[in-house]
Amino acid sequence: MNKLVRGLSLSQATSLNMIDMVGIGPFVTMPFIIQTMGGPQCILAWLLGAFLSFMDAFVWAELGAKWPQAGGSYVFLQKLFGKKHGRLMSFLFVWQTSIQAPLVVASGAIGFAQYLSFLIPLTPIEQKIVSGTLVIFLVVLLYRNIQSIGKLSVVMWAVVASTILWIIISAFTHFDVKMAFTYPDNAFDLTPLFFVALGQASIKSIYSYLGYYNVCHLGAEIINPERNIPKSIFISIAGIAALYISMQIGILGVIPWQEAQHSEFIISTFFDKLYGHATAQIATALILFIAMSSLFAVMLGYSRVPYAAAKDGNFFKVFAKLHPSKHFPYISLLALGGLAFCFSLLFKLKDIITAIIIMRILVQFISQSAGLIALHYKSKTLRLPYKMPLFPIPAILGIAVWLFVFFSSSLPYILGALSIILIGCFLFYFKEKTKAIDN
Repeated sequence: MNKLVRGLSLSQATSLNMIDMVGIGPFVTMPFIIQTMGGPQCILAWLLGAFLSFMDAFVWAELGAKWPQAGGSYVFLQKLFGKKHGRLMSFLFVWQTSIQAPLVVASGAIGFAQYLSFLIPLTPIEQKIVSGTLVIFLVVLLYRNIQSIGKLSVVMWAVVASTILWIIISAFTHFDVKMAFTYPDNAFDLTPLFFVALGQASIKSIYSYLGYYNVCHLGAEIINPERNIPKSIFISIAGIAALYISMQIGILGVIPWQEAQHSEFIISTFFDKLYGHATAQIATALILFIAMSSLFAVMLGYSRVPYAAAKDGNFFKVFAKLHPSKHFPYISLLALGGLAFCFSLLFKLKDIITAIIIMRILVQFISQSAGLIALHYKSKTLRLPYKMPLFPIPAILGIAVWLFVFFSSSLPYILGALSIILIGCFLFYFKEKTKAIDN
């Protein structure tokens, strides 16, 4: 059997989505978000991230239910933009993914190594060794069939959810209302500087929400995808948003924001303050497990993108190979792991997080939303297993917030994202011209 297997149930798909979303992200971005917003009003960045995720989720739910195939956005962009422009858009997505996906994995691995420093003091070189080793370990862990991975994901999510609930319960049983809601002067003055800070803080919160669409990358492996893909997306966002916002408020009620904004190990500091150093060490070990679980789901989903493109003849043919007995795209997984290993040795976490978000906004998120709106109006007889309510308002709101986030970034990141698109266009037309000559 030379094809992917529909072996993931709703609970397994949702578990994979949620462990993708809850990685090291919230635990390393919280101090950045508090510092950027300058006080407990940082909760606005988490709310804006949740709002954007929900608006964008309506787009993903329609597309995932309509075209439940491996590759997610690669398939969607091709279908939405048709024969003339679809191959270009889908190629640009794969081109960006070949850079961005290893960056996502590298960011999680670097964050893992930094948090490990709370338990074991590590030099910068030793942290790089740890992050690289983690990537290799995850490739080994993913080298198996999808049914085994589905069962493993449920166990991982049980540990992830239990850890976050422990944080939240601990916070609210030691909660200081005055500490949590004491705002600095002019905290809510709606000046241009306020919106710049909100945009930059939201880049970090959105990074922590990313992954709600992972189920779409695995579309060809989901049981009853027309029903389960939309359900999985919305369940994931609702659950994770509730956990993140509760966790942020709870921590601000235990650690003064002036201290929290400078904490390298905010969760470890939190448990140390409440229960002592031994408990903080246990909590840190659980955070490390969460980070590893998230990278497990991330690598699983992204390994299907080059496979889908190669199978379609729009990427290197070798990536279309499936493992002869386990039926997963092993070449794609090995390539992703190899690049992630290299990136984890080369880059810094804060720079990677911003690059990951800004790089994807135009080609993936905005293009999908705009393409879906256009498709609705072009095809009056379009059959959609799932339809967003109040169309096209959620998609338009999502586009508006994505543009706000994009232009809130600093100029080097914006120029970098545009440069990657231009290079991708050049590579696409070079590839097409070479193919025409060969034919």
